[in-house]
Amino acid sequence: MAELSTIARPYAVGLMEALQERKASAQDMSAVLDAVSRLAETAVDPQIGQLEGDPGLTDDQFYDIFASVVGADQPDEVKNLLRVVIQNGRVDALPEIARQFRILKNESEGVADALIETSDAELKDLLEALAKKFPGVKLHPVVSVEKALIGGVRVHVGDKLLDASILARLNQMKTALTA
Repeated sequence: MAELSTIARPYAVGLMEALQERKASAQDMSAVLDAVSRLAETAVDPQIGQLEGDPGLTDDQFYDIFASVVGADQPDEVKNLLRVVIQNGRVDALPEIARQFRILKNESEGVADALIETSDAELKDLLEALAKKFPGVKLHPVVSVEKALIGGVRVHVGDKLLDASILARLNQMKTALTA
């Protein structure tokens, strides 16, 4: 079976193209991202999973149930996305579609999510250093405290990883000693 990322990409790209076609504002795109995120959260609900495979439900009935759970006040593009995903039997791809749409939205706005894992909270200096490392990109920090890192920091920006944690250094030393 194809990877979920391969399956999800055309849906995320199609959603972005539909929004760009109607010249959606940044606020509209954020609203769509929020709505798609709600779809993704609902898609992983076990009860929705049971309903998806129910042969007694038509696609329209399943859509009505799913839409009632997430709320009827969704943007038209999100409603269309949900219909197509249901018709193609790809509800399980919704979390990945949401993730990829977020990436596309960020790229269109020149923004990148910076997932920062740290064992302490010295963020101000770190954010200044990251701004120099990624010029021209506005970073949106998402911080999580990871005690397992022992010390230091690990930063994900897009597909790049900067790992300056003590755990990484210990693993490097272990590899060097056992090689």
